Amino acid sequence: MAHEQNMTHADVIKIVKTYMNPEHVEIVERAHHFAETAHNGQVRQSGEPYIVHPIQVAGILANLHMDPETVAAGYMHDLVEDTGVTIEDIRILFSDDVALIVDGDTKLSKIKYKSTKEQMTENHRKLLLSMSKDIRVMIVKLADRLHNMRTLQHLRPDKQRRIANETLEIYAPIADRLGISTIKWELEDLSLRYLNPQQYYRIVHLMNSRRDQRIDYIEDAIKEIQGAIEDLDLGPGTKIYGRPKHIYSVYWKMVSQHKQFSQIYDLLAIRVVVDSIKDCYAVLGAIHTRWTPMPGRFKDYIAMPKVNGYQSLHTTVVGPEGRPLEVQIRTHEMHEVAEFGVAAHWAYKEGKTSGVKSNESDKKLNIFKEILELQSETSNADEFMQGVQGDIFTDRVYAFTPKGDVFELPKGAGPLDMAYTIHTEVGNKTTGAKVNGKIVPLDYEIQTGDIVDILTSQSSSGPSRDWANLVYTRRARNKIKQFFRQADREKNILNGKEMIEHQLRDDGFNPKEIVTPDKSSEISTKLHYSSSDDMFAAIGFGDVQPKGVANRFSQDARKQQESDRQRQAEKELLEDHKTLSDEKEVSHTEKKKRTAQGGVIIEGVDNLLVRLSHCCSPIPGDEIEGYITKGRGVSVHRVDCPNIKAAEEHGERLIAVSWENPDGDNSNYSADLEVQGYNRNGLLNDVLKTINNSTKYLNSVNGKVDHDKMVTISASFGVRNREHLERIIDNLKNIPDVYVIKRAIH
Repeated sequence: MAHEQNMTHADVIKIVKTYMNPEHVEIVERAHHFAETAHNGQVRQSGEPYIVHPIQVAGILANLHMDPETVAAGYMHDLVEDTGVTIEDIRILFSDDVALIVDGDTKLSKIKYKSTKEQMTENHRKLLLSMSKDIRVMIVKLADRLHNMRTLQHLRPDKQRRIANETLEIYAPIADRLGISTIKWELEDLSLRYLNPQQYYRIVHLMNSRRDQRIDYIEDAIKEIQGAIEDLDLGPGTKIYGRPKHIYSVYWKMVSQHKQFSQIYDLLAIRVVVDSIKDCYAVLGAIHTRWTPMPGRFKDYIAMPKVNGYQSLHTTVVGPEGRPLEVQIRTHEMHEVAEFGVAAHWAYKEGKTSGVKSNESDKKLNIFKEILELQSETSNADEFMQGVQGDIFTDRVYAFTPKGDVFELPKGAGPLDMAYTIHTEVGNKTTGAKVNGKIVPLDYEIQTGDIVDILTSQSSSGPSRDWANLVYTRRARNKIKQFFRQADREKNILNGKEMIEHQLRDDGFNPKEIVTPDKSSEISTKLHYSSSDDMFAAIGFGDVQPKGVANRFSQDARKQQESDRQRQAEKELLEDHKTLSDEKEVSHTEKKKRTAQGGVIIEGVDNLLVRLSHCCSPIPGDEIEGYITKGRGVSVHRVDCPNIKAAEEHGERLIAVSWENPDGDNSNYSADLEVQGYNRNGLLNDVLKTINNSTKYLNSVNGKVDHDKMVTISASFGVRNREHLERIIDNLKNIPDVYVIKRAIH
């Protein structure tokens, strides 16, 4: 694709006139006029009129020979977000299709990318699902992203890196999965330019430094190929030309294969484009006759196309001067698909859009079926994105059934993954597998070309529980989990109810009083379950923690308890004041120590409600102090808590308190810590693991990342006493990249 960064509307019209009829060219003209009027007065960060951006996006789409609706949407993709135009306006003035594409891109553009992994994965889930509804939404989005990457120099360096990283992780793989190599390569090269400019410009310099020598070498090789195939009687459309490697592909080969630039020989390859598949194999034979093929470097993507529809013959031979020479051989139609991918199926031809209605096109676009299946089978955005990256955007292998059917699987998949790809019931009834006629274990890794025979039995009772650890794809794992979730449903419902009741008893409540059918139904509806049985089954299966659900059951009872405590505290406070005034003649030293709640002793007062404050979370062994609060008895704080000082300044009555047993009483007291450190991969996991090794009462945890790669992890968990807490703190200090640990005060 030409890097036309300053195309005019006239340039776009010139391109579309080469393949559209006048009626459809007029749609594009109207879209430009409408967008230009609506964007009038708006400018980009570069200072250019805003309409320049839609013109470039439409130009990219025109170069892909997209249908008039898509090119029109390219002009108008920002109207709804940046002007007063509505989707309904576009539907009335243009068509339902144009409105659908613009609406899809508008929703994608409203995604605000945040730093948290959870937000990013949710955004990318929405992006992929929008692609599954109409592929043209994503093609416009890719064109939009490509022009933004071409003009990235106008943004701040931190934004450049964020957008480039997002492009490399999400948009370039999508372009690759859709087979649009013209966009994929440019996105990758531009991303590398901003993410690793030193390597980018170094590779550019090295490629340019000996460019003339490489071109001479390729020209000599082309002449030899022309001589080798001149007797084949090929059609007049045969073309032979050199194809330079893209910068990112050179960089990736250097990184992944640990090679120096001087060790990479295939910086240029030769491409032969012919009229028919028969001619492809004839050219291959002639080239292999002329030069010796290198072992293991021949790939037949014509017989077994890539998942994105790509077809071609690839071979590497020992070429002139004994140097490796890569040759790609394909038909003109294959070349169009290789360059434009899925866009080629939407391309406008002979006055109409070819669309994606044929069985062949549906087969090539089965990515959308996979995406929608993953969406229905996963419970959260993170699991969905892991499935997409692991099952869909990954290297593929091609296996055959004994009948000759071809199945496409992610590299790393085994017989069980293939069984569940064929059909859920085939997977559930699997008893074993043969590969190439030999029995293999179920954890065997399928290779391209394997003939896999899935052995099944109707009398099979279903999958084994350890299969979830044997399968590679998330889709197969979800199918196995669904089987056991359904098979164990009654057992899980009972277990779930018992877990809730056990949790409520631990919290001091009578389950029989509060776990009623009406309450269960009410809570399951709030939690978006179709029935209370579904909710209890999810708890019993382990999908949901019982603590949160139990808290919903006890919510009303806890409110009632708190209300009763307040009334009791007010009553006792009045009695305490009366008792104190009646004992004026009794000296302070003669007053008795009385034990109150929470393991805390209050000097001179009996049966007074005690509340351990949440702001500083005191635990046995801490130095503590208290003050009498109106309606809530005595609030106990650590002596270093700012709220104690604030209470004293406001004239609150401080009261001496101490722990009945400074070593604790085997109860669990809540402790809050803040852990600060460098935000490396695995730090949060190391902190959680350390805490879990020392206490089974982890209440909550969350993290916040600063701009300078520092992270603050806040954790709340149960401890017996201060000594127990200090042991945990000592263990946390031993974690690499942890810098500061302190007790939190809220």
